[in-house]
Amino acid sequence: MRLPCEVEVLSRHLPVLGLKSRGKGVRAVVSLCQAPRGAKAEPGDRACLLVSTMKDKRGTRYELKENIEQLFNKFVDEGKATVRLKEPPVDICLSKANPGNLKSLLSAVRMAHRGCDVNIPLSTLTPAKTSEFENLKTKMVITSQKDYPLSKSFPCSLEHLQVSHCRLARVDMRMLCLKNLRKLDLSHNCIKTLPATIGDLTHLQELNLSDNHLKSFSVSLCQSTLQKSLQSLDLSKNKLRALPVQFCQFRELMNLTLSDNELIQLPFKIGQLKNLRFLAAARNKLTKLPCEFKMLSLEYLDLFGNTFEKPEVLPIVKLQAPLTLLEFSARAVLSHRILYGPHIIPFHLCQDLDTAKTCVCGRFCLDSFIQGTATINLHSVAHTVVLVDNVDRMEAPIITYFCSLTCYVNSTNMLK
Repeated sequence: MRLPCEVEVLSRHLPVLGLKSRGKGVRAVVSLCQAPRGAKAEPGDRACLLVSTMKDKRGTRYELKENIEQLFNKFVDEGKATVRLKEPPVDICLSKANPGNLKSLLSAVRMAHRGCDVNIPLSTLTPAKTSEFENLKTKMVITSQKDYPLSKSFPCSLEHLQVSHCRLARVDMRMLCLKNLRKLDLSHNCIKTLPATIGDLTHLQELNLSDNHLKSFSVSLCQSTLQKSLQSLDLSKNKLRALPVQFCQFRELMNLTLSDNELIQLPFKIGQLKNLRFLAAARNKLTKLPCEFKMLSLEYLDLFGNTFEKPEVLPIVKLQAPLTLLEFSARAVLSHRILYGPHIIPFHLCQDLDTAKTCVCGRFCLDSFIQGTATINLHSVAHTVVLVDNVDRMEAPIITYFCSLTCYVNSTNMLK
């Protein structure tokens, strides 16, 4: 059995000598091999581990029987594991391996350590070929249908995959097995929906879906592990009309491109994107900006070509007197930051709390509020601003909420 991966062999004597390891793996082929001729050939004795690299294709051999101190396999589903040997006292750190093949290798290594007969075919002690290291490529760019792999799988070590102009109608499930992927570019295709399993790419930092046929963005994707990893998202040139409230759970997002869609509003809780620095939403159908837009701190903002309306003179009044029990409870939960979720309260109440408005005074309101429209200078939220239209405007209408008549009156007096 031969496993392409990255390997770092760490000597446990280094810390004692006051030395540090390099901290970076090299491309290698790890093989479970038969012992060389002349050695014992009993079933439990003949398996050894061979680590071959481009510089040393013959490889270094490590005995396995009763020689494993510990196996670390907590992150085996991410293609990572460590084999700690007794003699020599080294840790063989494996990464960027195919998770399925890595599990098979570890199982066989464990059996060899116990002296049992290994249940997979053993390789011979032959030097690794250069072609075996080519499977460890970290970047692949495909820009035409004729180059798209139909029968072969994608190299499991890929960190950057671009598949553009291939007329893909859906995301290829083989891509979702690339656990090391950090950048995925599927622009200029015909993708209509996104599978929730994209959220299983735990290291994904950049996702480009521009120029496709997307009409919606799933809530499940917003609630996936991408919340902690995704930093750049390009959804331009699609057919999106709205984004879910949960979209703003991408708290690590720094670059967001939404230009050339059919959006009539930006995400309601967009102010929660504290790390956002680049926002482009040009040529949509935006008429107003959400209340929390003023909480952003951007370096670049492009809202050109939207149909912004003039601020409304008369407010929309939806005050309740007296407040309902639901309103009281919702305000209390949000002001005291009480944790909630569908495992605690009904799902529809969670949705209500997620869409609560924020008054200019900082308090929250659910169904009892006054809605007005003000004007925001876009330079107050962004250092560089693209003109809103062709008449040099740097302002746009923004929705404002007031939790009570007192807040509304006080705010009006301040403006005067």
